[in-house]
Amino acid sequence: MITWLGRGERLSAWHTWSVRARLTLIATAVMALMCIAVCVTALIGVRDLAYHYNTEQVVRAALKTLHVLKRNDLTAKLPYQTIAGIQVIKPDRTVGASTPNLAGAPPMTTFQPASDSVRADKVVCDSPVFDACMLIVAFRVYQPDGDYIIYAADGDVPWYVNSILVGILLTGTALVLGVTAVGTYLTVSRTLAPVDAISAELSAITATDLGHRVPVPKFHDEIRRMAETANQTLDRLEEAVEQQRRFASDASHDLRSPLTAMRAEVEGAMLHPQDADWPTTGAALLVSLDRLQALVTDLLQIARLDAGAAGRTDPIDLGRLAATELGRRRRRVEVVQELANGVVVHGDRLRLARVLTNLVDNAERHAVSRIVVRVARESDTAVLEVLDDGSGVPPDKRELVFQRFTRLDAARNRDSGGTGLGLAIARQIAETHDGTLTIEDSDPAVSAAGARFVLRIPAAR
Repeated sequence: MITWLGRGERLSAWHTWSVRARLTLIATAVMALMCIAVCVTALIGVRDLAYHYNTEQVVRAALKTLHVLKRNDLTAKLPYQTIAGIQVIKPDRTVGASTPNLAGAPPMTTFQPASDSVRADKVVCDSPVFDACMLIVAFRVYQPDGDYIIYAADGDVPWYVNSILVGILLTGTALVLGVTAVGTYLTVSRTLAPVDAISAELSAITATDLGHRVPVPKFHDEIRRMAETANQTLDRLEEAVEQQRRFASDASHDLRSPLTAMRAEVEGAMLHPQDADWPTTGAALLVSLDRLQALVTDLLQIARLDAGAAGRTDPIDLGRLAATELGRRRRRVEVVQELANGVVVHGDRLRLARVLTNLVDNAERHAVSRIVVRVARESDTAVLEVLDDGSGVPPDKRELVFQRFTRLDAARNRDSGGTGLGLAIARQIAETHDGTLTIEDSDPAVSAAGARFVLRIPAAR
């Protein structure tokens, strides 16, 4: 448990380091491992070369002695050479000759070449003559009086080969690591400079000042894409905040209007209570209350949709649903129903009924004499159309009408029967059903200029 906590604390400390420090440390560590690998490889290679060179020197010295032995010019004292020492062992295992530094010394080793070989090499660390590990080359020389053994020895090559070489490798490694650390830190700092600028700009953005935009780097890399995405997000955020502000302003205005009307009615009646027509006053208050209730209901529906509240998912026959909803109340204009059977979708019955009701109510407020409601299936799509014979919606205003509390010209202004939220709610419900709600060109069979609202939802298979 303690070990786990300690490791967690170390990880937490690592995560508190800056990106520059972490990347610099990682790059330096990787370079250190590479340098170690290169140094080890270099040492192994150089030591191998030095070992072979040293062996060649010892063999050359032994061969010179062998040549002297073959000419029978051997004396007790061999000429000194550049290696540590040479001994000639007679067939009776006594030292017959040696270099001056080994005079009177016993045989430096006991190993001999194999019976079928004339040479053997060995590193001996327990020689009775030398205090250090030595490379000893043994030659078997066949003579008439028996086999002679020539031992030639020199110091073994250490693992580090030479202290100067180690110093050069360590110095080079230190320089490479220093250059790597400094270069990585500067490169990462230069790379993250746009990120620092973006962070500084984002920190200056407040809810009341959304006009700032982050700087876009000149290089077309990931940071530039991040900056562009951040600016696009800020654009959407500013637009959403502005829309919310307009929504709050319009909602407060629309809520205040019926309250003001109700207050005026009550205050007028209270000035002369004995002369007031209370039934008329009550009827006027009920009209304002109906409008206020409709506004509150639409605002709650908008809030639920904005919060992403999930609805039911049931198989629904869109034609039967339309027939049921259209038969609930009388309309002031003619409603023509062209409803196909068997057009089934998966969705929330109440919400889809709300879409139809909102579209038909909107069409009724602007129709002259007739409304057409159609339900049909087009391939894998269920289509609901609501058409009226009114003045229609200009093409450049067809998206505007789906915004909340939108006011167009006098011909399609919200009247006393609308709240300005019905079409916005209808579109949001359509989108929650993976569908679309748009205004398309009018149908000449109904009206040359009337509005034509088209709802498209994936049909059930």
